[in-house]
Amino acid sequence: MTTLRNLLFESILYFLRPVRILSVYRSVYLREDLFAGLTVAAIMLPQAVAFAFIAGLPPQMGLYAAIVASLVGGLWGSSNQLQTGPTNTLSLLVLSVLLPLASQNTVDYWILAGVLAVMAGVIQLVMGLLRLGLLVNFVSESVIVGFTAAAGILIFFNQLRIIFRLSFPTTPMLYETAQNLLINIRDAHLISLAIGLGVIFLILILRRINPRIPAALLAIVMAALAVVIFNLDQQGVLVVGELPSNLPPLSSIPLFEFGNYSKLFTGALAIAAIGLVESMSIARSVSSQTGQRLDNNQEFIGQGLANFASGLFSGYPVAGSFTRTAVNHQAGARTAVSNVFAGVVVLAVLLVFGSFAGYIPLSALGGVVILVAVGLIHREEIMRIWSGVTADRVIMVITFVATLTIPLEYAVLLGILLSLGFYLLRTSVPRVRVVVPDEDFKFLVDQNDDPECLQLSVIEVLGDLYFGAVNHVEDFILNHQRTNPGQRYLLLRLHGVEQFDISGVHALERIVQVYRQRKGDVFISRFRAPVLEVFKTSGFYEFLGEDHFLGREMNAIGNIFYNVLDPAICIYECPYRAFLECQDLPKRLDLIGASLHLEAPPCEVSTIKPVELWRFLDGEQSTRIIDVREPREFALGHIQGAELISLPDILKNHSLIPKDIPVVLNCRTGRRSTHVAYELAQNGYENLIILEGGILAWEAENLLEAID
Repeated sequence: MTTLRNLLFESILYFLRPVRILSVYRSVYLREDLFAGLTVAAIMLPQAVAFAFIAGLPPQMGLYAAIVASLVGGLWGSSNQLQTGPTNTLSLLVLSVLLPLASQNTVDYWILAGVLAVMAGVIQLVMGLLRLGLLVNFVSESVIVGFTAAAGILIFFNQLRIIFRLSFPTTPMLYETAQNLLINIRDAHLISLAIGLGVIFLILILRRINPRIPAALLAIVMAALAVVIFNLDQQGVLVVGELPSNLPPLSSIPLFEFGNYSKLFTGALAIAAIGLVESMSIARSVSSQTGQRLDNNQEFIGQGLANFASGLFSGYPVAGSFTRTAVNHQAGARTAVSNVFAGVVVLAVLLVFGSFAGYIPLSALGGVVILVAVGLIHREEIMRIWSGVTADRVIMVITFVATLTIPLEYAVLLGILLSLGFYLLRTSVPRVRVVVPDEDFKFLVDQNDDPECLQLSVIEVLGDLYFGAVNHVEDFILNHQRTNPGQRYLLLRLHGVEQFDISGVHALERIVQVYRQRKGDVFISRFRAPVLEVFKTSGFYEFLGEDHFLGREMNAIGNIFYNVLDPAICIYECPYRAFLECQDLPKRLDLIGASLHLEAPPCEVSTIKPVELWRFLDGEQSTRIIDVREPREFALGHIQGAELISLPDILKNHSLIPKDIPVVLNCRTGRRSTHVAYELAQNGYENLIILEGGILAWEAENLLEAID
């Protein structure tokens, strides 16, 4: 119940975003936001008209969408600079969705455009309320950089058509635009070209004088004045033209025509998805420069409300705009209030200054946009990615090329799929490595060519153990075990595992079964608390055994070495000193002969506990205590009255052990004693007893003979 209340409270906060924006707004932001809003409005006016034509809609629908989306998207979005309104991509999508359903230039077509915006807005709102904003985290920064750079090139070449005043249709395909430019370049209008170049040079000069000057706005105003003074519109210079002069009216959306809704649903879903990806890509691109931390879910809510309101007030689908957002940022916008100013300015122009705004030359706007387009190509970031990880480089290049060669919406989707694909590839193939101690025995490092212990392998998993990754991890571990069959024990370090599911549990169970079938075992160390919780809730904790989880203790290897590994193998078979604990062990490789079988199975020989043996020996003279360890071990501590006869000596000469009296065999842990007892029992010895737990158990009872 508490969780539900928290979710409802958070949902309410999303819709109270304007209150939070205005409550922290400072008067010092006003000047910069106002200038940014004015500059964006000057760009947004002609763009809104042009994009409406692309969608097959009347110009007023583009203007209404621009006004409403600027206000709503700015106040309810997350980004301070993201400018929401009509875009080239969505306009083309609207055209492709609506053409099969209605004829252009009809009321039905216009109404369906509004319905499409409302449906897309509802989908985006639902996604935001369901906290699905995390989905955009799968979009790599490389996608954004590649997409932005290519978009800058596309915008640049498309605006050349404007400043040259060439008559051919706008297209997002670079090769078509370049081809049309070459074919039609001889028809260039020199006055329009002069205006466009003049605006570019004026902006560059003003920026050099003082970057805080609203250079683009001043340049556009001066260009409009030039048109008025010299009657340039009568000399072939194209201008924005007459604009409508009324408030955005409510749209007559048919609420109960479900047939249209079902036909539009697929298109609305595509527009919602592409709009969110575009908007978040743009917002993240700007936030990487401003340092603002975005709330993806809040942006989903903002875009959803902007589309819903746009459709409701005679507009059509909207999203974040690359061009206008870049202009907004470069003009110095400090907060989302700049978008409110942009929307209000466009509305004021419609109501009051429509006649003067109509004199703004399109080539002047083209010059402003060309500078914006160049700014979208972040050369330093491109070089950083190029010299970095291969996957990022591949994603950036493919997204860049796709944006220049295929429709923009497919290029964005391709970039997202590439990001997701590389993410799945990385997480499904986590790094798994065999580790050994470094030269100082302080850290575990990659094995490389260093020798491993013959009994214990130490393997680290540096990645998640979920259903997509378990096969890779399991194959690595089992292949290593098959390559090193003598390593019957495994220490698995899981400090790099954060996500762990039931598939990971099953994989570990199979690994444990393989090791136990080979009379070995598995131990786990350095695991995180959430992973331990899965171990316990899944039953794996009981399956493996509590004493097999060594937690975060630094001496996990020492724990296994002293309590599990066979020291006989260390002394008589292994030529390496892989661990710190091996350094003091004697090496008797020269004593190994055909009769030394260290893998002897347990035998039917009696055992005795340390305290029982100590009581038994009190006053007992006939029983002999035979220590089968090496002299160096014996000298460090032994049972009082014990005599040393090393394991290889006994196995080579059984007569060293009497048959007619009881003999207690002991070693460090009882494993070598068992080897000796098995060999002697096979040769007729009956009066044998093994000290349970060896010298370690004897020492634990404080019975160890003091060292001389």
